[in-house]
Amino acid sequence: MMKRVMLAVLCLCLSALPAYAADEKNDDTLVIYTYDSFASEWGLAPKVIPSFEKMTGIKVELISVGSSGQVLQRAMLEKDHPRADVVIGIDNNLLAKARKADVLSPYRSKGIDQVPEALRFDPEFQVTPFDYGYFALIYDSEVVKNPPKSLEDLTSERFKKSVILMDPRTSGPGLGFLLWTVSAYGDNFADYWKRLTPSILTITDSWSSGYGLFTNGEAPVVLSYSSSPVYHVAFEKSDRYKAAAFEEGHYMQIEGAGILKGAPHRKAAEAFIDFMLSETFQKEIPLTNIMFPANSATPLPESFSHAVKPGKNLQLSPVEIMTKNESWISTWVDTVSK
Repeated sequence: MMKRVMLAVLCLCLSALPAYAADEKNDDTLVIYTYDSFASEWGLAPKVIPSFEKMTGIKVELISVGSSGQVLQRAMLEKDHPRADVVIGIDNNLLAKARKADVLSPYRSKGIDQVPEALRFDPEFQVTPFDYGYFALIYDSEVVKNPPKSLEDLTSERFKKSVILMDPRTSGPGLGFLLWTVSAYGDNFADYWKRLTPSILTITDSWSSGYGLFTNGEAPVVLSYSSSPVYHVAFEKSDRYKAAAFEEGHYMQIEGAGILKGAPHRKAAEAFIDFMLSETFQKEIPLTNIMFPANSATPLPESFSHAVKPGKNLQLSPVEIMTKNESWISTWVDTVSK
């Protein structure tokens, strides 16, 4: 989040990366687990992986395992014998779960100094931020003439069976939306979900599948990012799909990557984390992930004027998420299954 737009859609100076020499034994290879949209033909991977391989001599094996939540699940399943070195997609909302699972190893990249303090959501540097955005409801302006103006407005009768959401157990955006409702309604978030349920057409396992249903016309409203319209403007020359600006504010997602404990190719993993904060990588983010780059020096294309700028940024603390997340998800499951 594009992390995020449609499944249905060298040259950096060597001085920008730390000098790297592949270890003759095992550090000339790197295995990365990531989410579907990152690895897709229109995602970040085809733009940046060849550059990394050329500059370092490291061969990358990129494995797409579904959504960002599924990336973490895979790492947890392989905790005792990790196959991968790097996981991409661990965001500020999944950090607590990753810490509890104890699957990541700290690494402070030299490039972190180019990332604003507000985006460094993991003080232990088990996860390094590389982009960020804001969750939003995207609507089809050819169908929806009066878009929602708040979370509460989304429960209106006019949106009955009109909204596509994602499962917080398997999807980063799905979890982000659940936390958005918690940040807005506190302990009464379950009551909100009861009011919202009639508006929901379906809840998908991943962002990619949900957004694909939306662009195929299955429903006129979908959970995505405030920057999602940028894709359609930049590549389809269309402003049909718009982000609804909500009065109570929008929940922020900061996306990151981390090195797994016991990574077979540690040096290669560190080189890749450094590369993710370099100009070569960061400049590709706006028009591939359709997100804001974490490196504050990275310029944004003109099409980003179509990204909604939240009047208020909502977040929950990692500690609060760590202690209450399982309870929130359990309550959510009970609520939406009735």
